[in-house]
Amino acid sequence: MAVRYFGIRHHGPGSARSLDVALEEWRPDVVLIEGPPEADELIALAASEEMRPPVALLVHVVDKPRRAFFWPFAAFSPEWRAIGHGLAHDVPVRFIDLPAAIWLAPRRRENPDEEPERPRHRDPLSDLASAAGYADVERWWEDLVEHRRSVEHTATGPFEAIAEAMGALREGDPPVAGREAQREASMRHNIRAAVKEGFERVAVVCGAWHVPALTTATSMAADAITLKGLPRVKVSATWVPWTSGRLAAASGYGAGITSPGWYSHLFNVPDQVVARWFVKVARLLRSEDLPASSASLIDAVRLAEALATLRRRPLAGLDELNDATRAALCHGSDAPMALIAERLIVGRELGRVPSETPMVPLAQDLAREQRRLRLRVEATAREVDLDLRKPNDLDRSHLLHRLALLDIDWGEPVEVSGKTGTFHEVWQLQWHPELAVALIEAGMWGTTVADAATARTGHDADKAPSLSAVTGLLERSLLAELPEAVAHVMGVLADRAAIDTDVGHLMDALPALARALRYGDVRRTDASSIAAAVDGLVVRICIGLPVAASSLDDDAAGEMVRRILGVHESLSLLDRGDLSQGWRATLHQLVDRAGVHGLVAGRCSRLLLDAGAMEGAEAARRMSAALSVGEEPARGAAWVEGFLSGSALILLHDRALLQVVDGWLAGVGDETFTDVLPLLRRTFATFGAPERRQIGEHVRRLGDGTSGRSGAAAEADVDAARGELVLPVVARLLGLSR
Repeated sequence: MAVRYFGIRHHGPGSARSLDVALEEWRPDVVLIEGPPEADELIALAASEEMRPPVALLVHVVDKPRRAFFWPFAAFSPEWRAIGHGLAHDVPVRFIDLPAAIWLAPRRRENPDEEPERPRHRDPLSDLASAAGYADVERWWEDLVEHRRSVEHTATGPFEAIAEAMGALREGDPPVAGREAQREASMRHNIRAAVKEGFERVAVVCGAWHVPALTTATSMAADAITLKGLPRVKVSATWVPWTSGRLAAASGYGAGITSPGWYSHLFNVPDQVVARWFVKVARLLRSEDLPASSASLIDAVRLAEALATLRRRPLAGLDELNDATRAALCHGSDAPMALIAERLIVGRELGRVPSETPMVPLAQDLAREQRRLRLRVEATAREVDLDLRKPNDLDRSHLLHRLALLDIDWGEPVEVSGKTGTFHEVWQLQWHPELAVALIEAGMWGTTVADAATARTGHDADKAPSLSAVTGLLERSLLAELPEAVAHVMGVLADRAAIDTDVGHLMDALPALARALRYGDVRRTDASSIAAAVDGLVVRICIGLPVAASSLDDDAAGEMVRRILGVHESLSLLDRGDLSQGWRATLHQLVDRAGVHGLVAGRCSRLLLDAGAMEGAEAARRMSAALSVGEEPARGAAWVEGFLSGSALILLHDRALLQVVDGWLAGVGDETFTDVLPLLRRTFATFGAPERRQIGEHVRRLGDGTSGRSGAAAEADVDAARGELVLPVVARLLGLSR
């Protein structure tokens, strides 16, 4: 019986290459790997032809899916190579780390919602790198292990030296405690169990730091005491696709690496590593219509190798490759380097798991829908333009809106210039591994996406904090084509609206209903039930708004203007004469009503003027009244702000209004002027520079009476005698004089 320990660095291509050779030479009859024992039954799926790394083991608490850990694997991860070796040679493969049921359990029983303690990885290599004269531990490790292109054909390879180095480092450290002690006790316990079963050649693949602790004689009783009484929770495990981008950052157990694409290249390329890397770079640059000549490639290869020699490295590393790429291929520009970093150094790989992988029913239904609708799952962001007149695109829209209701943010709506038609939707799709957790969590609502979204929407409607939140859910459930959810939300809306006497809440609720009613026919959804709700809300708003808009302070007036604009835009969208007529009558009441804040009155006057429900002369009269001596200057300034907010064109085209504003400003006293100036500056700051300049020119001409005058009147002001004085000079310039 023999137990051999292979101390590796997680996601290390050099470690993986050495491990491949060592396992092939020694041929163990059982392979034990640092990982969650709950996933032992899933190991066999790694042999499936459908399985393609990067992938991750996901272990989560059954009743709290957000409490989860990921154990990622790349094709060049030593643990993945160990799994592949065991499956290829038909020998048992097991995980021996501390069970995830303990990792994910609260440390204190009285706090079940406490976040699980995540594994902490001390990097002992920094001490060795420093002793070797390296300031950068990554460079030292790559030179020593990852860049090794030749591996000794022995059953131990570099692993004995690594174990000896780790042992020397741990000699001066105090004994580990807490989770680290529990992890190492669990590993020793599982190694003993394998030996007791009678296996003759036991291979243990674990982080190099743990090897000295596993080889040190420790009694079974001591380990049992360390593991006794640890709290556990019920967990479930599965495989999920992973991405190269997620490998570039620590997540759960998996230690992060900065350059998974480069490590993959190191592992997979048999020879001429530098030259083959630059071939990839050239391909990428040319695909983006960037220059990459053969001469530049040769220069880049030579420069990278020369830099490696100068820096005393056995092989050009990523630093040398990047320096050579920037100088020889990118001409010092960072933009192409950013492209190379995204596409090659990190990479865009998205893994795949077999169809027989255990998944919650909701995830299975989503996978079926993705295949039916031909929606690819990709790690990189891409835009999808949906034409809602096409049945398949309409179904895609329904699916994405349903997922959004479940907080599964696979897609996000995008506003794109030129795509504002009612039958267009543009989404940006990007799959993140964490969405697997969101799917598990959403599985509590139903077994299909449609059923889960319906149940979740009903629950959210019942718990909605405001009437506008209810109407927002109504709009979203219509976009998602969830008739049962629509019926439920409509019931909640009717109940809430019947007892809600706050006009502001009713005004906030209207825009979502108006959009749903306006675009329901485009999406072929039945929005007829919303029409009655819209009619009822508009009537109640028109009745209650005059009182609600009275006696407001400045902040409340600003909020009221926002709500008035929302209602006005909603009714313009619906384009219904009966509703618009009643709304305009209400605006007239606000304009005429005493006690209405100047900001509200001014804005309502402008809305009526733009809608053709108020003549220009009437608007000028009302502005004059608001800016008269009998009114407070602050109210007059607020009225002007409300009237002019957002557009200066009316002052450029209506001389009477401009004269009223100019005359009022000229007559404001010095002390009052300092009070109203901030309001006026805030108003005019919203205008563009050309508009402000034109207003100034028009005001200047008001003083000499020329602004807006006819051509004949302007011609009468010309001084002919003064003009004749310049005629001789003009004649000489034109060559007409001798």
